[in-house]
Amino acid sequence: MTATEAALALPPSERRRLLVTALVRSAFVTTALVVAYFVLPLDRLSGTPLWLVLCVGLLVLAAMLAYQLLAITRSAHPGVRAIEALATVAPLFLLLFASTYYQMSHSDAGNFSAHPLTRTDTLYFTVTVFSTVGFGDITATSQAARRIVTIQMVLDLVVLGLGIRAFIGAVKYARQEHEPPAPSV
Repeated sequence: MTATEAALALPPSERRRLLVTALVRSAFVTTALVVAYFVLPLDRLSGTPLWLVLCVGLLVLAAMLAYQLLAITRSAHPGVRAIEALATVAPLFLLLFASTYYQMSHSDAGNFSAHPLTRTDTLYFTVTVFSTVGFGDITATSQAARRIVTIQMVLDLVVLGLGIRAFIGAVKYARQEHEPPAPSV
C-alpha cells in the first residue's frame, strides 16, 4: 500500500479532521504574520541600511523554507504539511517585501509615486507586483526602488517555479519514505 493509499484508507472523519486542522493552523499562521506586519514598529529600523534589513529578511525566509521542506519530508501526512508550509512561507515572502517598501517610502518620499505609503499601500503594491497585475497607481520612481522591485519580480518567479517544485518534491519524497516495503516473494 502506497502512502497515498494509506492516507485514503483513513476514515473520512479522520481525513476531514486532518484537513480542517491544517487549514485552521494555516489561517492562524497567516493571520499572525499579517497582524505582526501591522503592529511591529518598523520605523525603528530607519537607521539600519535597507540592504542589510532585506538580506537578513531573505536569510530568515530561506531558513524558514528549509525548515518547512524538512518538516514535509518527515511528516506522516506530507500533502497536508505542505499546505501549512505554503501558508507560512508565502505570506512571509510577501510581508518581507511590503516591509521593505514601507521603509523605503518613509526614508525617501521620492522612491514611489504615491508617498508616503501606508502599510496597507505597501502590502497592496507587493501583492500587485507578485500577481503581475500592476495597476500602475503606485510605481517605483527611484533607481533604488526599481532595483528592489526587480529583485522581488525575479524572486516571485523563483518562488513560483522552484519553490512550488521543491514543495512537491518534498511531498513525493516523504510519501516514498513512508511506503511500507514491498512484500518479498
